[in-house]
Amino acid sequence: MNLLEQQLHYPLGETLPDSGTALEVAPGVRWIRMGLPFALNHINLWLLRDEIDGQAGWTIVDCCIARDESKAQWEAIFATQLEGLPVLRVVVTHMHPDHIGLAHWLCERWNVRLWISATDYSTARLACTSTTGFGGDSAALFFASHGLTDPDSIEKIRARTGYYAGMVPDVPRSFTRLMDGLDLRIAGRRWRCISGYGHAPEHIALYCDDASLPAPVLISGDMMLPRISTNISVYDIEPESNPLALFLASIDKFKALEPSTLTLPSHGKPFEGLHTRIQQLQDHHRDRLDEVIEACTASPCSAADILPVMFKRPLDLHQTTFAMGEAIAHLHLLWFEGRLQRRLGADGIYRFSC
Repeated sequence: MNLLEQQLHYPLGETLPDSGTALEVAPGVRWIRMGLPFALNHINLWLLRDEIDGQAGWTIVDCCIARDESKAQWEAIFATQLEGLPVLRVVVTHMHPDHIGLAHWLCERWNVRLWISATDYSTARLACTSTTGFGGDSAALFFASHGLTDPDSIEKIRARTGYYAGMVPDVPRSFTRLMDGLDLRIAGRRWRCISGYGHAPEHIALYCDDASLPAPVLISGDMMLPRISTNISVYDIEPESNPLALFLASIDKFKALEPSTLTLPSHGKPFEGLHTRIQQLQDHHRDRLDEVIEACTASPCSAADILPVMFKRPLDLHQTTFAMGEAIAHLHLLWFEGRLQRRLGADGIYRFSC
């Protein structure tokens, strides 16, 4: 446990749900943990006891990527953890593959509707049939314009045309829209939708402070993680965006929630100390921005030049593409604020300086 984590409280300690099981973390709220074939090796999913139109059952929150291992884990859940009740709906916090990948399969499996923000639904539909933001010529050219010029890396990014669709082969053809401030009624409890920006187009977290709960509960998705900082990236589809400013403003919205809130993140363990974690993340990005300013003061820097400044460990190509997006996001915040100037060199590379 690092020093920042020591400032948080993990009420379940080191307890994790076993594969194919669900662990109750609050009355009617159960935690599922599934493996991922990445450096970030797991995702947390949630089962909420529910009732719709007089029928008792369960709401699923987030789905995991589409692969046979994940389907097998879900089938084990269905066979042993649902108390003989059906799934009534599938809620997805945002459109990233580990969250929406199996939504189509789950909705078909149970003949239920997908609930998601309209922006993330549309983006997922587009990404299933496009390489935008995840690989292909456009992504390769975008990263090259920010200094990633290694021919082998660029060629691998250009060839990665099926990256998103490989984990999200399809998306349901209809959905129910979630949006900021909407009250989602789940088994009589009011779960308030809280929109977040910067990590995904329109991420939706769910907050419940019903008196039947021992403490308020926040299903935070990827907007609030206890151990790692959420990836905030600029992509080729919106090449001059400012996602870091959007993210920092979004997490500040959680300051209005009760300090006693039990936060259920998509990665890591359920924790208490929400307000502390908000400040930690604000401090983290402030420190990274200071490092970027210092580097760009010494000499003009591309995003590729910033990688060793922001990331001290070796990165594989998968990690490098995320790191490039994040480096550009930090440069862009400073550029939009007027603290850095941007110039396009004769070599076609953007560099930033004070």
